[in-house]
Amino acid sequence: IGTWMQRIAQDWLVLELSGGSGLAVGITTGLQFLPMLLLSPYGGLIADRFNKQQILKVTQSWLALCAAALGLLAVTGHATTEHVYVIAFLFGLGTAFDNPARQSFVSEVAGPDHLPNAIGLNSATFHAARIVGPALAGLVIAAVGSGWAILANALSYAAFIGALLMMMAAIALLLALT
Repeated sequence: IGTWMQRIAQDWLVLELSGGSGLAVGITTGLQFLPMLLLSPYGGLIADRFNKQQILKVTQSWLALCAAALGLLAVTGHATTEHVYVIAFLFGLGTAFDNPARQSFVSEVAGPDHLPNAIGLNSATFHAARIVGPALAGLVIAAVGSGWAILANALSYAAFIGALLMMMAAIALLLALT
C-alpha cells in the first residue's frame, strides 16, 4: 500500500513542482522504471546466488531511505523536480533487486506444498494494495500533502524489515533447538 501511495504522491509532487508538466511526470516514471527494465535480470541472478533475506533487508532499507529522503524534502519545502528525478531513479535501482528476491522468497518460505496458496495470496494482496494505496494517497495528499504520503511509505518498510528480522530470529532459535 505504501509503495502505491508513494507512486501517486510522487507524481503529484512532480506536477506541483513543475507547474503541471506532464513531461516531468513521464520523465519521473521513466527514471523509476528504467532500472527495473534493465537490471531485473541481474537482480534475479543475485537472488538465485545469495541469501534472499539478506538481499531483502538491504533493498527494503534502501527503498525506505529513498522514500524518507523524498518525503522529508517535500515536507520541508526543499524538493525540486531534479530531486524527484534522482530519487525516483535510485528507488528504481532498489526495486530492480528487490522484486526478484521477494518473488523467489515467497516460494522458499511457503514450500512446495503451500506454493499455490502463497502465490494466490501474494497476488491478492498486490492487487488489493493497488486499489487501496492510491485511494489512501489521495486522502493523505488532500489532508496534509504529498510529502506525508511518501513518508508513510518510508515507515511502511519497517514492518517488512521487522518481519524479516523476526523470521531470522525464529530460524536461529529452531536451529539452536535441533
